[in-house]
Amino acid sequence: MPTMITLLTLSHAVLGPVDTPDFVTQEIIDRGIVSMGDGSRLNAVIAKAEAGEPVTIGVIGGSITQGAGASGEATRYGNRVADWWREAFPQCEATFVNAGIGATGSDIGAHRVSDDLLVHGPDFVVIEYAVNDPNTELAAETLEGLVRQVLAHPTQPAAMLLFTMHRGGGNAQEWHSKVGDHYGLPMVSFRDAVWPEIEAGRAEWEDVEADEVHPNDAGHAICARLVAEAIDRQRRSEATPDEPAAGLPEPLISDVFQRATLLTVEDDPPIRLDGFTQGHTTQLGTAWCADEPGATLALAFEGSSCAVSYFRIKGDMGRAEAWVDEGDRILLEGWFDADWGGYSACAFIARGLGPGEHTLHIRVLPARAEASEGHRFEVHGALVAGR
Repeated sequence: MPTMITLLTLSHAVLGPVDTPDFVTQEIIDRGIVSMGDGSRLNAVIAKAEAGEPVTIGVIGGSITQGAGASGEATRYGNRVADWWREAFPQCEATFVNAGIGATGSDIGAHRVSDDLLVHGPDFVVIEYAVNDPNTELAAETLEGLVRQVLAHPTQPAAMLLFTMHRGGGNAQEWHSKVGDHYGLPMVSFRDAVWPEIEAGRAEWEDVEADEVHPNDAGHAICARLVAEAIDRQRRSEATPDEPAAGLPEPLISDVFQRATLLTVEDDPPIRLDGFTQGHTTQLGTAWCADEPGATLALAFEGSSCAVSYFRIKGDMGRAEAWVDEGDRILLEGWFDADWGGYSACAFIARGLGPGEHTLHIRVLPARAEASEGHRFEVHGALVAGR
C-alpha cells in the first residue's frame, strides 16, 4: 500500500482529513468530478448542517459500499464520508446508514431502497452500482427507479452517483451518467480519477485495489475524497442557491421501478407451497428453500414487472424454472463456478404485464449442474415493480 497523507482543500473551508495515496494530486481529484449537478438539494442539506440541525448520511450499493476490500469499518468510503461530514460541520449531529449488500445491482436495489435506506429519512445519499450493473439500458432503467424513489422521499434528499471500476477500467458509467444528467445529480468517478494514472504507469492497480474490483483502504479513501470534494465545492460556490425543484421531471426511460417492492416470507403467504419451506435469514429476508425436484412455489402479485432473487454458490445446488401466468419459462441456475462465496442473483421473469393480479411460479427441476451433487434451491424474494 502506498504512503498515506492527509490532504485538505486548497481554499476557503477546510475539507477535513481524508487519507489518500501520495500519488493523488488535485488534478486527479478534479478529473474525478464528473458533474456538480444542479446543486439545489445539496445546498439545502449543507444549509441544514450549518444551522446545526441533525442530518442522516446514507449510502447504497454493492459489496464496495458494504465495505469489501477495506481493512475495517472506519476505512470504508461511506464511513469516511460520514466522518468528514462530522468534521466539516461540527455543530451538526450526523447519523450514518450503510445499505450496501454485496453482489447486488440496482435491479435489487430499486426493490429494497425503501425498506433498507429511505425508512431512515436520509438527507444525503451516495449511490454506487457502477461495477455491479451491466452497462445497459435496463440497468439504467432500474437505477432510474431507485433515483426517483430517493428524490421523491419527503426529506427531499440530495443524491450523488459514485462510479467505481473493474480491473481494466470497465463500469456502467456510460448509461448511469445518462440518468445522473437527466436528474441533475452530482457525479464522481473513481475510474476517471485513477484509471488514467494506472494506464500511464504512474500508479499500479494494487496501489488502490484489493482484488479485481474492490478498492483497498487507499481506494476507499479516494472515493471518499471525491464525494467530500464535490460537497465542499458546492459549499464554497458563490452562485445564489436555488430552491430544490418541486416534483420530478418526466422519466428518462421509465418510472416502472419507482414503484417497486420485495416480497419475501414476511409478506403475504404463497398461494402454493409444495416442497418449499421457510429457511434461513438472508440479507434480503427469510428464504424459501427446497431440496427435491418438483418442489413448487407460487406467489400472487400486481405489477408490470416481476423478477426473482435466488441464491447461487459453488455447492450442491439445483436448478429451477420460473414463469408468470402462462408466459415463457426462465431457467434459474443455483450452481456457481467461483470460489469466493455465494450471492443473491436477480433474474427478470416477465415485463410489460397488464393490470390485475398475476402469478409467479417457481419449480425445482430434476436436471442440475454436472459438478453439483444436490438439488437445493433457495428463493430470496420476488421483486415486483410497476404497481
